[in-house]
Amino acid sequence: MSICNFLSVLENIPTIWKRAYVLLCLWYALNFGVSTILQYEFETPHAFIFWNALYLFEALCVLIIFIFLYARFLFKFSIYVQVIGHILGTTAYFFMMGSLSYYLQDYVEGYVYFDHWKEHLLGLLKWEGVDFHNQYVITLAVFYIIQYFYNVQKKEQEKSELTLKNREMQLSLLKSQINPHFLFNTLNSINTLVGSSKEQARKVITQLSDIFRYALDSHGDQMVKLLHEIDFIDNYMRIQQVRFGERLRFVKNVDFTCMGVSIPPMILQPLVENSVKYGIAPKDEGGTIVLTVKRTDEGTIYFEVKDDGLGSKAKKVMDSYSGSGVGLANTDQRLRSIFGPSAALRIHANELGYSVSFYIPAEEIAHKSTHMINEELNKAV
Repeated sequence: MSICNFLSVLENIPTIWKRAYVLLCLWYALNFGVSTILQYEFETPHAFIFWNALYLFEALCVLIIFIFLYARFLFKFSIYVQVIGHILGTTAYFFMMGSLSYYLQDYVEGYVYFDHWKEHLLGLLKWEGVDFHNQYVITLAVFYIIQYFYNVQKKEQEKSELTLKNREMQLSLLKSQINPHFLFNTLNSINTLVGSSKEQARKVITQLSDIFRYALDSHGDQMVKLLHEIDFIDNYMRIQQVRFGERLRFVKNVDFTCMGVSIPPMILQPLVENSVKYGIAPKDEGGTIVLTVKRTDEGTIYFEVKDDGLGSKAKKVMDSYSGSGVGLANTDQRLRSIFGPSAALRIHANELGYSVSFYIPAEEIAHKSTHMINEELNKAV
């Protein structure tokens, strides 16, 4: 059981720390190997120095782990506490490695008294002991470098996650504002149809059921095919035409090659609703709403909702777009959030009517951008 726990602890250690430990051990292995060979060739041609170097290297590899753990513990405190702590750590490390060096070189040779140990450590302060200090300092430097970049990466990740969550919450808020607004107006539109013939009422109920189903299914960030959005608009317009009769006409100029294009759900409904509510409804003779969807030479898809209603005479249309309403303003924000600033709504109004249009990337580009957004959201989760 203890072995399993140990393996579990190892698996939870970040890869970067494992690599740093291995690289440090390899570096010191090379360092010990070269210095020991030189000592054997020019100073002490005896095999025991290789064993001494091996024991010191093994002790160093173990102490590197403790240095990392000790540095991580001190990292929680202020910089002054860390400096004092590492001064004490360097001293303790020198005494441990120096004492091991004394045992391997002098103690086994019979120099067993305190004065011998003291003399050995004082001798290390002249040259060899500097290596012990360097070992601690180098290991500590590696820790702080890794910890610095780890903290930077963590902050960037937290910032990215926060941005994605804010975007997700913003989109959910925008859609939650649009859906009740749409459902409320739709219910008002069919209120006068309750007393109609059973056949007509049955059709309206079926259409309203389809509208509700589509609206309720459109609360995620998934895209929908234009074909389904057009069906949704058709149901909405049929209900409105029952209410307004011949005063309301609806024309679709949709390129059939665009039917498979992915768009945000309920992105066209606020535009059509605005035309009905502010363009056609206040006009005694009514008018025509034209929905146009086509591909452009620039590799984008062009959407336009145009009517011959009151146009610039309907001040509420402009007021709605500038902020007093939620339909067009939220649609504009949704398009910007998903496709970027170039997808912003373009509104044109004159005495002959008004139009609202926007561009989105073609299917392959739109699909790629949507996939990237969904991938980022999945990572954040």
